[in-house]
Amino acid sequence: MAYSSYSNLSRAQLTFEYLHTNSTTHEFLFGALAELVDNSRDANATRIDIYTEKRPELRGGYMLCFLDDGTGMDPNEATHVIQFGKSSKRSPESTQIGQYGNGLKSGSMRIGKDFILFTKQGTTLTCLFLSRTFHEEEGLDEVIVPLPSWDLKTKEPLTSDPEKYAIETELIFKYSPFKNEQQLMEQFSKIESSSGTLVIIYNLKLMDNREPELDVETDHQDILMAGTLAEGVKPERRSFRAYAAVLYIDPRMRIFIQGHKVRTKRLSCCLFKPRVYKYSSTRFKTRAEQEVKKADHLAKIAEEKAREAESKRVALEARLGEDLSKDSRAILRKVQDSAMMLKRDADMKKRVLEAKQKALKEPKELNFIFGVNIEQRDLDGMFVYNCSRLIKMYEKTGPQLEGGMACGGVVGVVDVPYLVLEPTHNKQDFADAKEYRHLLKSMGEHLVQYWKDTNIAQKGIVKFWDEFGYLSASWSAPPSKELRYKRRRAMEIPLTIQCDKCLKWRTLPFQMDAVDKRYPDSWVCLMNPDSKQDRCDAPEQKQNLPCGVLKKDKQTSEDKQKELVDKIKQQQEKLEALQKTSTIKSAADVKKLPLDVSMKPTESSSQATRSSERSNTRPRSPPLPAHLKNAPSAPPPRASSQRPTRTPAPPPPKVEPSRSRAAAKPSPTAAKPVPKATAKTPPPSRSSRTPAKASSAKPAATGLRKRIIDQEDSEEEEEEEEEEEQEEDDSEEESEEEKPQTKKSKMAAAVSNRGKVVEKATPPKRGRLDEVKTNSQPEKKGVSAPTRQAPTTPASVPKSTPMQPHGAKAKQTPQQEPDNDPKNAQKDKGLLVEVRVNKEWYTGKVIAVEANKQSIRWKVKFDYVPRSTPKDRWVFKGGDEVRLMRPPSPISQTPDTQQETERGPAPMEPDTTQPGTSREVTDSLVTMLRTMLRYFFPPAFRIPKDDVNSMTAEELVAFPLKEYFQQYESGLQSLCNSYQSRADARAKAVEEKSNSAEVKLKEADEKLQKLRTNIVALLQKVQEDIDINTDDELDAYIEDLLTKGD
Repeated sequence: MAYSSYSNLSRAQLTFEYLHTNSTTHEFLFGALAELVDNSRDANATRIDIYTEKRPELRGGYMLCFLDDGTGMDPNEATHVIQFGKSSKRSPESTQIGQYGNGLKSGSMRIGKDFILFTKQGTTLTCLFLSRTFHEEEGLDEVIVPLPSWDLKTKEPLTSDPEKYAIETELIFKYSPFKNEQQLMEQFSKIESSSGTLVIIYNLKLMDNREPELDVETDHQDILMAGTLAEGVKPERRSFRAYAAVLYIDPRMRIFIQGHKVRTKRLSCCLFKPRVYKYSSTRFKTRAEQEVKKADHLAKIAEEKAREAESKRVALEARLGEDLSKDSRAILRKVQDSAMMLKRDADMKKRVLEAKQKALKEPKELNFIFGVNIEQRDLDGMFVYNCSRLIKMYEKTGPQLEGGMACGGVVGVVDVPYLVLEPTHNKQDFADAKEYRHLLKSMGEHLVQYWKDTNIAQKGIVKFWDEFGYLSASWSAPPSKELRYKRRRAMEIPLTIQCDKCLKWRTLPFQMDAVDKRYPDSWVCLMNPDSKQDRCDAPEQKQNLPCGVLKKDKQTSEDKQKELVDKIKQQQEKLEALQKTSTIKSAADVKKLPLDVSMKPTESSSQATRSSERSNTRPRSPPLPAHLKNAPSAPPPRASSQRPTRTPAPPPPKVEPSRSRAAAKPSPTAAKPVPKATAKTPPPSRSSRTPAKASSAKPAATGLRKRIIDQEDSEEEEEEEEEEEQEEDDSEEESEEEKPQTKKSKMAAAVSNRGKVVEKATPPKRGRLDEVKTNSQPEKKGVSAPTRQAPTTPASVPKSTPMQPHGAKAKQTPQQEPDNDPKNAQKDKGLLVEVRVNKEWYTGKVIAVEANKQSIRWKVKFDYVPRSTPKDRWVFKGGDEVRLMRPPSPISQTPDTQQETERGPAPMEPDTTQPGTSREVTDSLVTMLRTMLRYFFPPAFRIPKDDVNSMTAEELVAFPLKEYFQQYESGLQSLCNSYQSRADARAKAVEEKSNSAEVKLKEADEKLQKLRTNIVALLQKVQEDIDINTDDELDAYIEDLLTKGD
């Protein structure tokens, strides 16, 4: 259809508000500045100056200027600037950065509200003015852009409409900082080269504190991001000078900021042991498919036009027939030429389509360059460029995501062309996120290969970094500034500098006196000490990088089968766990759960919380050696409210079968409720370490107890099992020593231990409480449940002294044996007790007993006490300062222990008549755990130290203690290593100094001896009869002469 057919249809219009909307794509402010630098580079500029001019009357107080010596624009090309989305740079084979025709508008409007552009090309001067202030003041909705131009020599306006020129200049004078034509020409005069462009942005965007977003006052040689602290922020995120230094993978343009040259970098030349890996893949198809579709569409249109032209030619030939007039031949020739040209165009576009279809199937090849940043090791990660322009920086991949020391300090560089990945409009990300993730994954695989090829891990990571001066345990700490370390780093990375004249890169030979040398901004090839590279016409040396190969481990069929079986097994275990889980249907079911179970977050939520808190911080210190890691450490002082949970109890004395059966029979007198002990019940807590063993009574099937199925932490459990086995062996040896007792004493011991749950010797299991089965049965008031206490006859139920709480005095009955019997008193050895020292209770074990007619004394060895307190103490049995440790509640037992308890004799629960202290004990334990965590907190742990104060009990249970202590031990080991290295260095220096002093002393002795010899010779010449044979005689003679002279 003809274009005239659309003349009456509606058009889309660009409103004034789109100027602001379009600028919001730049979340990173330096990315907006880089858009204007990209335009200068695409214009083949060799220099760009970025500077500010103070203008207090403008918002922000200054103007930001970009001046380059590129090709510039004529008036026709300048009109493309105000056409959003139009770009002459867009082509599949283009190596230019700009592709969307949007960077100047979006970037400048992100920095400020208004900008004015001055450009020079040939004999024309052109000014372009785009102002949001103008539109707001005039109340305009459409975007109006004044665009006057002048002749370079005469300075006369180039226009056929003087009225239009007058309006354009009037608007510029009114709303721009330049109020007349002379001031405009002064801006054109700043473009000193034959062509170039000057962009001035003013009325800058402000922060909430009414200060500009760009800070130009703190550092007069840089442009900084306002409100950004230097600590914890990558330098490229804070300093535009640092960002501009790595903006291009192969810089060919000089960049000056505030009049000072930016030392641009070629990253591959700034790394230790760089290595390149060739990578090819067919996965990157999105951009290529778009090009194929576009080429197919163009080919079809061209073919259709060629077909129409051919049909017109055939029809015209048939209509003219044998008419050979001059006009007829001219018309026919014109139609034939048109048909032939369209046919050629269709064939060319068809060949282009075939070439792109072929290229779509071919793998795309990329070069991955890896190297170690020994200048600042915490600045590591992947730098991803697109057509030589930086898109993503410090992207972690592979082992770097795990936060360990493996692959730490390694920098990767890759340049991706448009046909592989297409960047977003703001050039801070890639449009196809899926293909970009695949790229990072591939770089991670090659990163692992590079780490193997360098053999850094095999030689020792800590040793490697110590060699270059990284002596601190903190990963982010800078390297040592000692001269020997600076020289060591300079030897490994030769200095690469760009000539200010020919823009070629030159590698300078290493010189000892050139370390830390400041080279001038105007450095040229003539200053190169290398005679082969001291001329600008000398070819640029290419970087000769060793090539690495990715070696993939081939998985055998057996390995695949084993992996599949393991996955099936894991899924089956998950299914079984889900089937065993009880369903909570109401709030009442939740209240029946223990405190630590009902309020504990699920594993998935805790993992999500941990993943969201993960910072960039990695544990950078080395692991402790085995001999240090396994060494015992002094436990911290226990708080006053802490309760014993780990100390094992002695095994119960054996009871004869006849006595136990007799005790199990109920009697009429035993039908009454037996008074319970007054010992308080400890709260049911997952931190309880004392599993209970079966006591002497059988359980009743009155209800199912709550069972807790733990997910075990394998490594910590193995260590705990070894400790518990050792404790079990000790307790068994003690029980063997106590076996030779009389039947009467054994019976008394059994009765005295009634109501206690004796410790089970199996190792405790710790982990997350995943599953709870609850089924409770109410007890009748005043009636003792058969599962709690075995009914006994009065003759077999004496009141036992060890069960009296807090040292309450025991009342002897005629049936009870005297406690001060020496034989009976020795059974108290091994009892677990609590002793009050300075108003604080401390746990311990009875290790010796002294008995006399009046009293019995226990010698208690404490588990943990402050340094000022003795490790053991003698106390009187039954005194106010000693009490037995309370047995654990059956609820706090592990599932294995509870199952054995239910199968064996029923345990007797302690007294619950007094108010429970579960909440007090829990709060006390939480407070102590917070104090302990803060006291030993590693410096660079991924969870902030202040967050520990606000953590709940459930969050503290999920705290990554293993990682916490690993990082603490690693930091401690690194600190020790640094102290050791410093001590060795000082010892070496002292030894050298001592050797030097010995040499000087020896030389002084030789000189003194020679002097003595000369003095003797002199004296003999003066006085021939003098006889001096020893040094002492000479000293005495000289002293005598001095005395006589006085």
